[in-house]
Amino acid sequence: MASLPAEPVQEQTVRRVAIAGNPNCGKSTLFNALTGLRQRVGNYPGVTVERKEGTFFGSHGEPMSLLDLPGSYSLQIRSPDEAVARDVLLGRLPGVARPDVIVAVIDATNLERNLYLVAQMLELQLPLIVALNMVDMAEQSGVLIDVPALSERLGVPVIPMVATRGVGLVALKQALSQTSLPAPQVRAPLPTLLESEAQSLAKRLAVPPEVALPEAFLLLTLHEEALKELAGHSAEVLDAARSAQRTLSDAGLDPMTALVEARYAWIQSVCHASVSKPGDAALSVSDRLDMVLTHRVWGWLAFLGAMGLMFFCIFTVAQVPMDWLDAGCVWLGERVGNLLPESDLRSLIVDGVVAGVGGVVVFLPQILILYFFLGLLEDSGYMARAAFIMDRLMSRVGLHGKSFIPLLGSFACAIPGIMATRTIETRKDRLVTILVAPLMSCSARLPVYALMIAVLIPGASALSKMGIMLGMYALGIVAAFGMAWFFKTRIFKGETPMLLMEMPPYRMPSFKSIALRMLERAGIFLRRAGTVILALSMGLWALMTYPKPENPQASRAEALAQSLGGRMGHMVEPLIAPLGYDWKIGIGLIGSFAAREVFVSTMSTIYNVEKSEEDGIEPLRDTMRSELRADGSPVFTPLVCIGLMVFYVLAMQCVSTLAIVRRETNSWRWPLFQLFYMTSLAYLAALIVYQGGRLLGFQ
Repeated sequence: MASLPAEPVQEQTVRRVAIAGNPNCGKSTLFNALTGLRQRVGNYPGVTVERKEGTFFGSHGEPMSLLDLPGSYSLQIRSPDEAVARDVLLGRLPGVARPDVIVAVIDATNLERNLYLVAQMLELQLPLIVALNMVDMAEQSGVLIDVPALSERLGVPVIPMVATRGVGLVALKQALSQTSLPAPQVRAPLPTLLESEAQSLAKRLAVPPEVALPEAFLLLTLHEEALKELAGHSAEVLDAARSAQRTLSDAGLDPMTALVEARYAWIQSVCHASVSKPGDAALSVSDRLDMVLTHRVWGWLAFLGAMGLMFFCIFTVAQVPMDWLDAGCVWLGERVGNLLPESDLRSLIVDGVVAGVGGVVVFLPQILILYFFLGLLEDSGYMARAAFIMDRLMSRVGLHGKSFIPLLGSFACAIPGIMATRTIETRKDRLVTILVAPLMSCSARLPVYALMIAVLIPGASALSKMGIMLGMYALGIVAAFGMAWFFKTRIFKGETPMLLMEMPPYRMPSFKSIALRMLERAGIFLRRAGTVILALSMGLWALMTYPKPENPQASRAEALAQSLGGRMGHMVEPLIAPLGYDWKIGIGLIGSFAAREVFVSTMSTIYNVEKSEEDGIEPLRDTMRSELRADGSPVFTPLVCIGLMVFYVLAMQCVSTLAIVRRETNSWRWPLFQLFYMTSLAYLAALIVYQGGRLLGFQ
């Protein structure tokens, strides 16, 4: 994304605003609407949770810093994401300043559940503004909210909003631009004894006074094992917490139950005074859609239809811009080649840089279409339905539907998919999901699939290509589920967890938000093409060029065979020969370990075909199809092409993913195990395809 603008404003004058709320309440949509391109993504210090922040300008033009906190249902944590949201609001996280004001985004269609987090935030002694989002959908379902009454009961400003359309943004900026934003004076009344014990414990805490009471409430709700593992509090404080828990227990009060019941009793009184619902409401639009989209039969058909439409668009809609990009790369190569004399420098730029990087960049439209569809599924509310549908299948392998959301995200890239496992509560399920997530076909595999399908069936229709592509994605899904079943029954034994998740209402997606995410991913892809893939392409060119043959009249094939890259390919050829691969494919496998899509640029560099603007990608395809072995048989037979696609479905050919797994698991044990099992699985599957196919009489 674009970097934050360098405004000549002193840092201490910038108001720090944090957006908090439940998952699926529209936080990210509001964040994008406020910041636009003035945002950046990183990580919180010391943890692996994604940190998304940006700037926007108040109603008087003053800059403000905006932090999008991870979605959370409560400050009593269940996942790493929720822990970060809590720690930022309490000022616990080193290197992250406590916000000056909180914008609590709540879903107007499910007010009672969303207000629980608001009830906790009212106890934080921070200025609070409630953004009442999706008021249009609440009105459509017959729910009428008296905003002034709700604001009076909560004791804080309440701004009705429709974030997807920008409704309420001006009023929100005006509220945030007020010179003085007082802390809330209203909070849920609690049992007298619980309040007394919490106040007494708060006085012992070595924390700022404004967060002492919320800290005390959290300490009182921790069980003994959690207290033993807790860091940051003295033994005296922990003993005082245990003593307070015993006092409450002797009085028949469970701290967690008492807090939840007291807060919900207050929330019900707030809703009773400010919300009116129809006595006999008809089925909502979401309910009627769910009767079809979550049906045992029609739901599966709708899900498969959505996936099929996505892949069909990847091979039809994306083809035109792909042809433009390819023609542009060819034009650039020809112009640069005409400007430079015959030399190694010309070969490096034309054959190494332009051909290598261009061979990967040409697939950007397909990747953007993939992200567009995933954005539609998420913003429309369908992603949760997909998880619900898949829960019926995933429960059979020991996981639940929540694991499918990271797996579905891994279709785009395994890295954010693995990072999304932080929403899974249990460590075993989180670890199993991390181990199998890279088996889902990510966007980096698309260039490999597209090239091999073109070599396999040069005249295939878009429908045929879609069918083959769906087969590869289905293979990845089956492999992921199969390995999850193996891990859950052999290594991480435990009961299958019950799926408990919110079904958000269907809503019109924010195309601005989707476009911003597509731009973000395009930027990441192009930066990778301009750095990692560029460096690898230049390195591969050097490996394919040097040392030069002693005979200056040697053919291109002879020079390649004598190069350092050729020697490396010949070294691994005995290992991959049973798969039907030759030494040139071996070079591609080695190079693509850094990034799967490098396989395409490697093939472009190895075969060094001449192209014109009208040729498109046909020369590389035709050259690969005409490649012969020493005995005169073709290298890229149907079995080899299919075997290569199967290998790339199952293999761990991505150093970046291994680095993320290392960071998420805080150990090299699991990424190394993942590398071993996925490589072994890929080799075995490709071996079965090639040798099994030959036994059956196929080529």
